[in-house]
Amino acid sequence: MKNKILLTALLLSGSVFMANAQQGAKPEDTEKWEPVPKVVTPGKTVSDAPSDAVVLFDGKDLSKWEMVQDGSAAKWDVKDGVFTVNKQTGNIQTKQKFNNYQLHLEWKVPANITGTGQGRGNSGLFLASIGKGDDGYELQILDSYNNKTYVNGQAGSIYKQFIPLANPTKPPGTWNTYDVIWTAPTFKEDGSVKTPARVTVLFNGVLVENNIELLGPTQYIGTPAYRKPHGASPIKLQSHGDKSEPLSFRNIWIRDL
Repeated sequence: MKNKILLTALLLSGSVFMANAQQGAKPEDTEKWEPVPKVVTPGKTVSDAPSDAVVLFDGKDLSKWEMVQDGSAAKWDVKDGVFTVNKQTGNIQTKQKFNNYQLHLEWKVPANITGTGQGRGNSGLFLASIGKGDDGYELQILDSYNNKTYVNGQAGSIYKQFIPLANPTKPPGTWNTYDVIWTAPTFKEDGSVKTPARVTVLFNGVLVENNIELLGPTQYIGTPAYRKPHGASPIKLQSHGDKSEPLSFRNIWIRDL
């Protein structure tokens, strides 16, 4: 009992001490004036590029993209402010490399889409491209509107790693939106992982990946792992090659973080 009384007395005296210490405090003691955040002018809508964004596709050409295989000019088809996968040519990626960023991208499968499962409007947004094929960290693009497949392979999944928290896919023929916050992995001098990659994804305004820690680059077969270090990387779009009608993209912009 004496120990309990002593403990209570000590706690009360500590509270009184803290209260007395706060009595001499001023509001300005906890005000911060620097660094001053830079001014960024937002777009007219949340989908429009802000003033500090790099516009990766403005509806006119693919001058900021290249073929992954050989670095030649991107050969996907541009028409009416939209570009469409050309399944005969292969993947494309940005000429510019990025570390941490905020990315906005809009994609659409055609209204007459055919196929089922993974063969229905399949593509991929590789958040960091680290090889000439399908190497990198893939955010799945797929027609997941009334289309059953394995859940870590549907739209909004980190392919073969993380299931999306929801499925807000819109019907075929309708534009879908990805807003991505990407934190690139970092590596120690010996090549081992210092900090793993992290990603947050909003899919049509719905949170589907919440600051998740990636296990490594996408691995189609086997367990993902960080097998080789890398730095800033391009962003890649996949030409999957399935038989369904190809996907289209528009309004792509990025902000360095």
